[in-house]
Amino acid sequence: MEMYGLFEKQVAEYHKIDSIDATLVNPYEAGSYEALLWEKSWVDTVQWHLEDVVRPEDVDPVYGLQIKRRIDRSNQHRTDLVERIDDHYMAMFKDVKPTADAKLNTETPAWAVDRLSILALKIYHFGIEAGRGDADHRAKCQAKLDTLLTQRADLTTAIDQLLDDLAAGRRVMKLYRQMKMYNDPSLNPSLYKKF
Repeated sequence: MEMYGLFEKQVAEYHKIDSIDATLVNPYEAGSYEALLWEKSWVDTVQWHLEDVVRPEDVDPVYGLQIKRRIDRSNQHRTDLVERIDDHYMAMFKDVKPTADAKLNTETPAWAVDRLSILALKIYHFGIEAGRGDADHRAKCQAKLDTLLTQRADLTTAIDQLLDDLAAGRRVMKLYRQMKMYNDPSLNPSLYKKF
């Protein structure tokens, strides 16, 4: 299955349940690349809705803080999944010898995949909004949806081109692990200092 189609399918599956507390059910074989993409999309979708939970101004502060902590854990999980996706690509291209004029890319393939996963969520939700509300609302949302669909075409093409370039040695893949500090009690002063 093509990557965007997998994300689109997962977003639709989540919305059949539409609960931030639902259990992940992954239809793909454990350890497969597709299973990894499905999990990544699931985490993004749940986090999208966690963010919505804390958005109203009248959210209970205690509950809001609990959700904020959950969002922090989700962000870490999301980053870990992106790094696992990059590990997949590093293994795929490990024997490719870069050409003498090979170029670097501004991001790894997995961070582009991350953007595609989030784009699937935006397209899903703008699709709903484009059919809801008054004519002015629908028209504005349809215009944004049209832009998102163009972005999807451009991003999927760019990802395909990047992977082709990496496979041919025209680009060099380098991995820099995320240096997140906010969840690490040994690095974040808010966590290791006693106030």
